Amino acid sequence: MKKIRVLGIILKRTKADRILSGFLLFLFAAALIIQIVEPDINRYVDALWYCYAVISTAGFGDVVAVTFIGKVCSVLLTIYSMFVLAIVTGVVVNFYSQVVEMHSKEALTPLMDQLEHLPELSKEELEAISQTIKKLR
Repeated sequence: MKKIRVLGIILKRTKADRILSGFLLFLFAAALIIQIVEPDINRYVDALWYCYAVISTAGFGDVVAVTFIGKVCSVLLTIYSMFVLAIVTGVVVNFYSQVVEMHSKEALTPLMDQLEHLPELSKEELEAISQTIKKLR
């Protein structure tokens, strides 16, 4: 549950939650359009199931778009879902990379301060620096 909360915070901070909200809105609108125009899809939940099959690119084959509008909605939904997946993945990876970089800079700052005063350090301090460098490798 904590990881989901962290993901939500990341998405809000980077404004990627707006991208996801827009995608969900498009998904539900596409399902409604598909329900209206496709003769084999009579219920909204069936239209959502079809949209899931399109998004996951599984294409279960139990329901197929036969109208031009249904096919266009399917193509747009597929393309949109690939972009959203790529964007959200990139945002999360970039955020975590920045966090890791920030933590490594925080860890290296005291070491750099000590190295600037190398001639003034005692033997114990030099040994501690040596151990820290070995841990960083």
